[in-house]
Amino acid sequence: MSVTIDIAGLPPERVLFAASPLAELGHALHVLAEPSHHPGLHGWVTATATGLKPDLADRLCEADSLWGPVISDVFTPLACLPSADGRPGATLAEELDMLDRLDDERYVEAALDVSCSGYYTSVGPPLRDARSRAVALERAAARGPRAVVFARRLLDDPPGVRTWLRRLFEDCEQAFFGDVWRRVGVQLATDARHKTEVLRRRGLREALAEVSPAVSVDDRGTLITVDKLTSGRATALAPEVGPGLTLVPSSLGWPHLLVLSAPGWRPMIHYPVGMPELPDPASLDLLKLRMEALAHPMRLRMCRWLARSACTTGELATEHGISAPEASRHLAVLKKAGLLTTRRRGRYVLHQLDLTVVARLGSDFLEGVLR
Repeated sequence: MSVTIDIAGLPPERVLFAASPLAELGHALHVLAEPSHHPGLHGWVTATATGLKPDLADRLCEADSLWGPVISDVFTPLACLPSADGRPGATLAEELDMLDRLDDERYVEAALDVSCSGYYTSVGPPLRDARSRAVALERAAARGPRAVVFARRLLDDPPGVRTWLRRLFEDCEQAFFGDVWRRVGVQLATDARHKTEVLRRRGLREALAEVSPAVSVDDRGTLITVDKLTSGRATALAPEVGPGLTLVPSSLGWPHLLVLSAPGWRPMIHYPVGMPELPDPASLDLLKLRMEALAHPMRLRMCRWLARSACTTGELATEHGISAPEASRHLAVLKKAGLLTTRRRGRYVLHQLDLTVVARLGSDFLEGVLR
């Protein structure tokens, strides 16, 4: 399983490394909403969340479906604006201006098409297509009543919600993100310049090798493969936005390696520039139980969904083409190994991977074989 990007015929100068303040804001909001995804940033999360004014914290909760389980494509408007030529703005304000240039259809579709699946909704624009609207609301329902309320607001009043979101992002910059960007912006720009120089001097293969071991290019230099537990396809020659590929570094993104592969959008790869220290290991008996639970290919595939968001048994069964009882049996194995958390929200029972536990597996194994 992997995400591929067709780059056949793409000139090397159309591959761009660049830091994006709006994309990094998306990562920052994601970390605040899903701190278990980022075990090395708990200190920053605690300090930042404690310092938020109640009004801003409440507004962030209202819209957290845009950056909770996964990060919405509204944080990458450069990928669908031909005039942007794949380049982010120098400041958050410039990128918010780019976001304002999206029409309502494109904006709402990007905001609501939030899924940890490897594909994008293809049933039509949610503002005009009843089936697409129903799919968006059904996805929101599984995330709780707050997500449904926000989705309905966005579908019923796109201009009003867009104005509200811009003010929210501006308030985030004033409250905490301005300090974050002043701290990491230079680091990200330096990383982008370094990889640009590697690309110029040593070629795309070497530049991608420095991005991540999970990113590679084939021998002919025509196809980039990102090794992920999902499937997707994109082309760097999309006629709607012009040829190009943009790679965006993130200081807050680890462990995520994100690929934007929406049809009609310029493909983008968001890659982390660092990773934190992991906590002390568990016992070898517990490690053995957990690794056995993850050895089954179906459970490994299910873990992609369970890692990014809380899922119902029915969602997992539908996505993976299995019966609900079979999905329940796999969930029981993962839960017995202590890899899942479970909670009830109304009529939904939601399961989620315990990312703090999973993040320790690699270091647990290494410590175990060297003990």
